[in-house]
Amino acid sequence: MKPCAFCAIVAETSPVAPLAREDAPAHLVHTDDDTVAFLDAKPVFHGHVLLVPRVHVTTLAELPPERVPGFFALAQRLERAVESAMDAPGSLVMINNVVSQSVPHLHLHVIPRRPKDGLRFFLGPRHPYRDTDEADSVAQRIAERLAGDAEAPSD
Repeated sequence: MKPCAFCAIVAETSPVAPLAREDAPAHLVHTDDDTVAFLDAKPVFHGHVLLVPRVHVTTLAELPPERVPGFFALAQRLERAVESAMDAPGSLVMINNVVSQSVPHLHLHVIPRRPKDGLRFFLGPRHPYRDTDEADSVAQRIAERLAGDAEAPSD
């Protein structure tokens, strides 16, 4: 198994004493005790930022629940900062879990967006439900799993 590229970036950053820019393993935007944010090495557009937790987890579901509020509060701040710094009227904020995840370490993308910027991101093809009964069945299965998850003891 090859080493995690994002863990290498995290390991070389300190929330207490950030590295000098020429020594940094990435173009850092933010570091703190729980997170590191840096420019994507292969950006969709300039200003494309990745936010990663310092703890190695692969998916959002694995992020310890006590770290979720801080992670998403910082994501909100990054969204505003990227849009402002890049003079972009909007942004795309997304997380891939396993499928399409190029580095198996949780990372949230903040990508500045502009009308007619050429990005052809869409959710498709669409697969409509056959009928109301099929949609009800799927909704019920998800609701049951969600209720079971809420009842499960946390670690």
